[in-house]
Amino acid sequence: MQVTETLSQGLKRAYKVVLPVGDLSARLEGQLTEMKAKARINGFRPGKVPVSHLRKMYGKSIMAEVVQNAVNEANKKIIDDNGLRLAQEPKIDFPEDRTEVEKALSAEGDLAYTVNLEVLPKFEIGSFDDIALERMVVEVPDSEVEEGVSRMAERNRSFTPRAEGEAAQKGDKVTIDFVGKIDGEAFEGGSGTDIDVVLGSGTFIPGFEDQLEGVKVGDARQVNVSFPADYGAANLAGKAAVFDTTIKSVSAPGDINIDDEFAKSFGLESLEKLREAVRANLEGEFTRLSREKLKRGLLDALDSRYAFDLPESLVDQEFEGIWKQVEGEQQRSGKTFADENTTEEEARVEYRKIAERRVRLGLLLAEVGERSAIKVTDDELSAALVERVRQFPGQEKAVWDYYRNNADALASVRAPLFEEKVVDHIIGQAQVTERKVSKDELMKAVEEDEKA
Repeated sequence: MQVTETLSQGLKRAYKVVLPVGDLSARLEGQLTEMKAKARINGFRPGKVPVSHLRKMYGKSIMAEVVQNAVNEANKKIIDDNGLRLAQEPKIDFPEDRTEVEKALSAEGDLAYTVNLEVLPKFEIGSFDDIALERMVVEVPDSEVEEGVSRMAERNRSFTPRAEGEAAQKGDKVTIDFVGKIDGEAFEGGSGTDIDVVLGSGTFIPGFEDQLEGVKVGDARQVNVSFPADYGAANLAGKAAVFDTTIKSVSAPGDINIDDEFAKSFGLESLEKLREAVRANLEGEFTRLSREKLKRGLLDALDSRYAFDLPESLVDQEFEGIWKQVEGEQQRSGKTFADENTTEEEARVEYRKIAERRVRLGLLLAEVGERSAIKVTDDELSAALVERVRQFPGQEKAVWDYYRNNADALASVRAPLFEEKVVDHIIGQAQVTERKVSKDELMKAVEEDEKA
């Protein structure tokens, strides 16, 4: 085969490859000779089928396989001889003139084609010991633990049906059917059946629960409310609505006894053990949020520190994934770019920058992980897979088999594990100081990061 480099610009490479007809013909003859020894064709004794007959019957299909194998070998030779690390699979451009391809498949002419490649960038990593990071630490106060226990008790409060004709009061649980309308027309998602509402809980649109105080079983009531201006669905935000509501039951709240018996209902031996479990859960959540904040700070520092050429194909791929999410979210919420005080063109520019950041950081973390020999162990992968499988109760075996038999799916489980290990590796070299903060300070910092 003949290989000639035709382009070397930035991260892009192109090569012209010529597969000589003699080489292709020799490979074809070898395949046909091998087939002759095994072929079983009516009218011929085993092993006695003429090669010319086999060529007539199977020549083109075998040659197609020969060509594919030759192309694969050429690609490997190009990569190995030039020490290339590819960003994506090679793109093969065969001649537009089909007669050239047909001649090659008929062993009547050379096959010339082009291989287009995009390689990964080379860059220096350096040291991370001059990166300064802050870890926010929240000490869980006893009051927070008691609030957590109280919330658990409230969620598990029992309710007893009120006597016939007795009116609902604040704190009661009212079961309702409703149909919401705007300008007299029912709207999507505005209807519900057998919906429980605890009056005064603030779980419904502001004003909704207040208008149910005093209702009785069997009552029909129109509830007039307005959706908040910042409501998640843009088609409803700020609009006045009427809910035709039917009262199906009214129940009074039972007493809450927060004691050892209450703790045992959660499988814990005492109230003190319940408090310990709540504290551990809160500490775990605050630690998770603190790490998110710390990781974001690290990624911001890395993003500002490194600048290198990015494979355009990877950026395009990442951008397309992001843009599909943007379009999907707009369809779900009904919001437009104008609602965000921007245009589609401006949004594309911003999301392109996000795609570039993700690709840059992904390449950097991958390089750090490779040079530091960071690996995801089989035990770590299996544990993560078990957690993923648990999200599909009743389908555990099917989901497990899907991941185990699908390399790409399994890679989607391994990738975040690898990223976290690399992040930990870098954090271990950085200068990290701890600062004690309140829960509210941590939550506000995380929220600001999410908005950014």
